[in-house]
Amino acid sequence: MRHRILTGVAGVVVTTITAFAADVASKGVKPAFAGEVSISVDGDVRVIRSNGIPAHETGQFPNRGNPNTIAPQRYEFRVPAEPKAAERTTPLRMQPFGVAVNGVVFDPGAAEWWNRDRSSGWQYEPLAGGRMLGVDQSHAHVQPNGAYHYHGIPVGLVFALTDGKERMALVGWAADGFPIYNPVGYSDPKDATSAVKGLKSGYRVKKGTRPGGPGGAYDGTFVADYEYVVGAGDLDECNGVVGVTPEYPKGIYHYVLTEEFPFVPRMYRGTPDGSFSTHGPPGGGPGGGGPGGGGPGQRPVPAIIRALDLDGDGILSAEEIANAPAALKKLDRNGDGRLTADEYLGARPGGGGPRGGGGPAQ
Repeated sequence: MRHRILTGVAGVVVTTITAFAADVASKGVKPAFAGEVSISVDGDVRVIRSNGIPAHETGQFPNRGNPNTIAPQRYEFRVPAEPKAAERTTPLRMQPFGVAVNGVVFDPGAAEWWNRDRSSGWQYEPLAGGRMLGVDQSHAHVQPNGAYHYHGIPVGLVFALTDGKERMALVGWAADGFPIYNPVGYSDPKDATSAVKGLKSGYRVKKGTRPGGPGGAYDGTFVADYEYVVGAGDLDECNGVVGVTPEYPKGIYHYVLTEEFPFVPRMYRGTPDGSFSTHGPPGGGPGGGGPGGGGPGQRPVPAIIRALDLDGDGILSAEEIANAPAALKKLDRNGDGRLTADEYLGARPGGGGPRGGGGPAQ
């Protein structure tokens, strides 16, 4: 089920957020566990610890498209408090893109492939309708390990943050430290006094037919059906923009969740922190799997492999080899210039643990 949050350039949220409120009142389920989240800044690092349980209502899980039950996690994510753009963009691999302010992860990819063949390169897009994955009103569903995660705009969280008003809302942080916002921005990104408007992605469905694999016309069923078109939207290829926000009045690069593909960004402007590959749920759909950690009974891929193999294809390209020193340095959590087993192997997915006084989740 998808609920549109934007209804046009103006009057952005009111109609559909009201519809969402009515919908969850009749169909929503209160999580069985209380949400816990703590967010702190330690030096130049922002630390987010949570149990991954939202305060907003969710869909009914298990359901026909998703056989899993929501369960508390033990997350600890670390991102730069003062993020910087990298020399080159980094594609999202099969791991969470970021984490919401309520401690729930943004994990847009699904471990669902044409003919169940990952090597085909034809990965299903979860929100395109090609596969029934049991997502709820907030475009979320559940991993086999119980991890509730967002594939698109977290409508319930946005409603809680904006009270249905037409305004920007900080909804989380990407793994590279840059903030993530709802699909609302200023008509002049540099002027906070300008009118707000709905922000649109620059991705479009390709024209023509697929050259192989499933064949047929490009229709958005698969991730590879999309391409970025310069000037087609308000955002860059990472689904972000430089501009002022309520939290950053001097301006900052920030990502935007959109109603259209990619929904949640699939590319980083900065350098993602390794904690998202060692402490997040295994990337993908209800079947789990993927190099982010593996499904039940599978051995998690070591942190050092996940750090080096940026695109998760099982092959180290020339660019990935050139990036190896920086990737290995990110694994050196205590900065002593050495990598111990707990650093290069990593914790079990879902490890980490909320510590300290966790506040209520949204």
